Amino acid sequence: MFEDSLVDSGGKLKTNSQKWMIATFAFNGILICVMILIPLINPEALPKTAMTAMLSAPPPPPPPPPPPPPAAVVKVIPHVSEIDSGLHAPTKIPKKIEMIKEDAAPPPQVAGVAGMSGMTGGSAGGIAGGVLGGMGSAPTPVVRAAPEKPKGPQRVSGGVMQGSILQKTTPVYPPIARAAHVSGAVVLHAIISKTGSIENLQVISGPEMLRASALDAVKQWRYKPYLLNGEPTEVDTTVTVNFNFGGN
Repeated sequence: MFEDSLVDSGGKLKTNSQKWMIATFAFNGILICVMILIPLINPEALPKTAMTAMLSAPPPPPPPPPPPPPAAVVKVIPHVSEIDSGLHAPTKIPKKIEMIKEDAAPPPQVAGVAGMSGMTGGSAGGIAGGVLGGMGSAPTPVVRAAPEKPKGPQRVSGGVMQGSILQKTTPVYPPIARAAHVSGAVVLHAIISKTGSIENLQVISGPEMLRASALDAVKQWRYKPYLLNGEPTEVDTTVTVNFNFGGN
């Protein structure tokens, strides 16, 4: 009775284990099929990195290297020797040589001088030819015109003429201008003669209180004669006289 119970229980256990095994295989198969079908039905469920790796095209192959540059064409220029360009000996002896006759030079023309009958024709012709030839071959003298003398005074800047001052009188500072604290520069227009003296003097600009003193002083100035083409000439220039409290 104990054995029957063991046999019966063993058969029941086998029957249940086979069923569970078949059910497990079926479940696993269904699960695998579902896992395979889900990516095919819904590809958006896959990770983007995986889709990018699957769909990205491989990088293009590198471009081919550039062709080598064409070789420089060297143009050969034939060298012609200076000796070959002149006369050279013939390569073969000609069979017939032609003689070339040149015309005789015309006789020289002899011209005599009237009144010289005692002299021979040769000496007369030589003297006459020499005299006439010397007269005909003499160069024509070139006459150069003398440079024209300048008309009127020449314009020269005041800075240039300042270095030609021989005698310079210092202007007196007017007491009324010093008391009124008036200072500045007086600009004068001057015509300097050929001897260097002041001929014409006019005020261009400057304080009214200082103009008379500047005119009195500059009228006594003396300059070196201004030379143009080696000759003294008049000069049109300007003179500036400065007045300040520290001195002129």
